[in-house]
Amino acid sequence: MEPKTLDYETGRELEIDPKTSKRSDPDGRTVPGRKPFSRKSAIFPALFVIVAAGLVFWLRSLNHVSTDDTQVDGHIAPVSAKISGNISEVLVNENQAVKKGQVLVRIDPRDYQARVDQARAAVTVAMSQANGAKVGVPLVRETTQSGTSSAEAQLIGVQADYEKARVDYERSSNADISWARANVAAAQANYDRAQADLNRMKPLADKAEISRQQFDSYINAARVAESQLQAAQDKVTSAIQDAETKKAGMLAAQAHIAQARAGVKEAQANQQQVNVRAADAASAAANVGVARSNLAVADLNLSYTTITAPMDGVVTKKGVEVGQIVQPGQGLLMIVPLDDIWVTANFKETQLRDVHPGQKAEVKVDLAGKTYPGHVDSISSATGTRMSLLPPENATGNYVKVVQRIPVKIVLDTIPGGNTILRPGMNASATIFTK
Repeated sequence: MEPKTLDYETGRELEIDPKTSKRSDPDGRTVPGRKPFSRKSAIFPALFVIVAAGLVFWLRSLNHVSTDDTQVDGHIAPVSAKISGNISEVLVNENQAVKKGQVLVRIDPRDYQARVDQARAAVTVAMSQANGAKVGVPLVRETTQSGTSSAEAQLIGVQADYEKARVDYERSSNADISWARANVAAAQANYDRAQADLNRMKPLADKAEISRQQFDSYINAARVAESQLQAAQDKVTSAIQDAETKKAGMLAAQAHIAQARAGVKEAQANQQQVNVRAADAASAAANVGVARSNLAVADLNLSYTTITAPMDGVVTKKGVEVGQIVQPGQGLLMIVPLDDIWVTANFKETQLRDVHPGQKAEVKVDLAGKTYPGHVDSISSATGTRMSLLPPENATGNYVKVVQRIPVKIVLDTIPGGNTILRPGMNASATIFTK
């Protein structure tokens, strides 16, 4: 039996002559056949394709470097409580998009509102005390100045009285006493002369050589001289007593001077009350500042009861519920700004010879297989292993040279319609075009 084959062009069966390998149809007509398969004819085209592909790959590798050790990065902003309190409202859900300033969580504000009211009342009291102290300063200044002026005037008056008393005393102790003593001397002389005349006339009167009337005149003259002498002596005593009185007055005036000077010093010392009151006013003003600062702190703490979004983004890792009691610094949720996304590509150190900031790049994300254009922003200042928690120690004698990887930050170009796919931590592949 002759072997048969199928004609793929016509769909008919053909008979093959084993000796000549010719094909014929059922009618006996010869059908031209294909040339027999030759391995040599197939190897050369395959080698050409492989060489061409290798050449293309090599040429392309000269203009770019690639790595699949790449992750999407972005900011993750934690939102924490600044004060303690009871959560009264939670206004967002997990994975919800929020805008900057949008209210996220509210803490019960009643305790903090009461503290604000207390601080505001303290400000009012402090301001009242400060105003009273401020008004008291000029009052005390005027009062003390008036007292000082009065004391100084009184001192001047008593000094004048002292000068007058001193002059009167000096006049009494000198001129008046001297004049009185001079009168005593004159009266003593008159008295001595009258007594001498009387003594001379008495024998004559006894002998009746002079009349009795004449003798009586000498007696009267002696008596008058004696009276005048006694009066002059009384004048001396009176002048001495008057001088003592004037001296006592002078000493009293001198004491009044000392008293008035003490009054002046006291008045001047009272002027220090102005400084004291001024210090009290300054202290009261400072208390106003302290009270206002306390009010500002209370207002600030009250504002912390309303927690808002610090930026646009998406809520994630929400761990707060209504009724929960939170403490300062306790994390409530996180916000990821999806509009601020970049890529961290870990290239081998041997690949970064021609890489520098500003070069074009493209990132292909594993999730959607979509490619995003971008550019090299910066190259890390240290390798990944050096920045790890436990960097390798190569001085122990077990050193093995390993190609290190250096993180490269790639900033993506503006994504039309905004970012809806990229999330921090996603895997990707990065390519940097070096030429």
